[in-house]
Amino acid sequence: MLQNLLSTVATGVAIVYSLFVAFKRERSVMTYSLSAALLATAALEALDLLSVLYPDSFFFWKKMALAAESLLPLTWLLFSLTFSRRDELKSIPPVQRGLIAFSPLFLIAAAVLPVGEFFQSPDFNEEKMLFLGNTGFVFYLGILIYMILSLIHLENILLTVARTARWKIKFEILGAGALIAALIFYYSQGLLYRSINMNLRPVRSFVMVTAVILMAYSWARRSKGSRVYVSRQAAYRSVVIFIIGLYLLGLGLIGEGMRYFGGSAQKVMLVSLTFISGICLAVILLSETVKRKIKVLLHKHFYRNKYDYRVQWLQFTDRLSSSRTGEELMRTIVSSFCDTFGMGGGALFLHDEGRGIYSPAVLFEMDPVDRVFAEDNSLVLYMRTTRRVFSIKDEDRGIMEENRGFLMRCGISFAVPLHANGEVEGFIAMGRPINRKETYTYEDYDLMKTFAQHASSAILNLRLSEELANAREMEAVGRVSSFVVHDLKNLVSTVSMIVDNAEEYRGDPAFRKDMFQSLGSTVDKMKRLIAKLRNLEEKRSLRRETADLRWLVYDTAGMITSGEVKISDARSVFARIDTEEIQKVILNMLLNAIEATGGRGTVFIEVGGEDAAFVRIRDNGCGMSEEFRRKHLFKPFRTTKEKGLGIGLYQCKQIIEAHEGWIEVSSEAGKGSVFTFYLPSVKEAGYAVR
Repeated sequence: MLQNLLSTVATGVAIVYSLFVAFKRERSVMTYSLSAALLATAALEALDLLSVLYPDSFFFWKKMALAAESLLPLTWLLFSLTFSRRDELKSIPPVQRGLIAFSPLFLIAAAVLPVGEFFQSPDFNEEKMLFLGNTGFVFYLGILIYMILSLIHLENILLTVARTARWKIKFEILGAGALIAALIFYYSQGLLYRSINMNLRPVRSFVMVTAVILMAYSWARRSKGSRVYVSRQAAYRSVVIFIIGLYLLGLGLIGEGMRYFGGSAQKVMLVSLTFISGICLAVILLSETVKRKIKVLLHKHFYRNKYDYRVQWLQFTDRLSSSRTGEELMRTIVSSFCDTFGMGGGALFLHDEGRGIYSPAVLFEMDPVDRVFAEDNSLVLYMRTTRRVFSIKDEDRGIMEENRGFLMRCGISFAVPLHANGEVEGFIAMGRPINRKETYTYEDYDLMKTFAQHASSAILNLRLSEELANAREMEAVGRVSSFVVHDLKNLVSTVSMIVDNAEEYRGDPAFRKDMFQSLGSTVDKMKRLIAKLRNLEEKRSLRRETADLRWLVYDTAGMITSGEVKISDARSVFARIDTEEIQKVILNMLLNAIEATGGRGTVFIEVGGEDAAFVRIRDNGCGMSEEFRRKHLFKPFRTTKEKGLGIGLYQCKQIIEAHEGWIEVSSEAGKGSVFTFYLPSVKEAGYAVR
């Protein structure tokens, strides 16, 4: 009694939900096939119940049940193939279409053949068992195969759908899958025992109620269907798995056949055939031509668009961003074009503005090309004026006549222009298609132009980066040259002062002695400067020693022969310094002070310090404005002199800071300036000035 009640409830629930699906949900092949599948399953449940309740009319009810069962293969398989797919009927593979076309044979067999051909039940009132005949065995085996295929398709959808959409369809797939699994379990008895045990009906009834609840809950959660699709990668892998499955099936048949071969020679032959066929299969699956043909086949029969543009774009940008050098970037561009559009090779031609030609920059799987294209070449003019992709199939007479040798010798099929700033900055010439029978349409041309826009931007960025790097190198060279010129200018100033005074004091022996010493010292400084330029380092390396700043100031002031320099009397002050570098600072500040006074004023120097040694240089010259001192002082290439380079004080600051010291400045326009630099002091002597 409880079993009959459960069967009645299952039938009613399935019928109600099937009508709801047909009239309330979106109209599609999937919804109608699900409604029909539920109605057929509900009808089977009701007719089996009637055959149990009215055993006297057993053959009549089972005849009707056979009709309901004959609808199960078509409805459930069609539902699983169109479930939540964007292109419902178009997405069905050819093999499954053949199965759908074959499915009406079940209905024909159920309608034409008598029930006795399917099964017998001598003691149905007691055992509720159906013993299958040959026709019944084939009939239910076919239904079992269809149910298994339906369950496999639903499982594949659940595994391949994006995680963000999986929750929307999960319970509906689980419900439908559970009901199909219950039918598989029910009909598998026929395969195992050549009989159908109708005592298992309560299991089917319970699963049916549960399945309808799950499907209804799924629909209530998402309100409407969620469209999913199988990616091209998944479809390609499915084809490969199908081919491998056929191979394994063939191996199974060969293994079965080996049982009937007695001799060892025949077994050796079969094993050898197995390995040879495996090698051939590997060669076929690794063939780029076969891969391309499979992808084209999938596109023609299963997808509305030839490319998954989101995937293609992400792959292209990811490959470009992973390129580390300019040559690698250009090679990646060409290889990406060839891989995407199935070409055997390609070349990238870039514009050489200086020479007015387009020359090959990189080749990919193509023989060396020595051809260059002038700016007025017909192919270049075509791409510049039309902004279109050139195809060899266009058969443009002018282009073919001028470039026939190159196009035919290299097997060029397409030329894709790279536009930037309204000009053709280059183009990609692609070789022969891997699949010569492949037809290229507007989809290919649109994707080529989209890739070309991104590629031209990447190449333009590469060129700008190279130009920026060259500019920085030139700037670095200019900065170094400026420092060198400044040092030479100071040394030349010293020599110039000696020359100016030589005419007046050349008869003075003391002057001649000082002059030769000064000239020798200047020459030594020039030699050291040249040696540094030969081995230029990024950071200045200091050769520190303990030195007396007072005597260093006297020594440096002795190099000045113009203007008036007064050094205040002071005790010796010692510091750990690079004497050559600090002398350069003192000399630069003295020359600046003399120039500020126009060579007519007095420059005062003071040396002292306790915690920190200092050298203070004061003049009563032109001074500096507050704005210049605050914004521009100590910055390179900023100066108040008409012929100055703006390097000296910047260099002084770098030297003092390298000694862990600092500079202080006070100045007023028209009244003069005071420069004081501080250095860490020490308490011991170690320097003497001759």
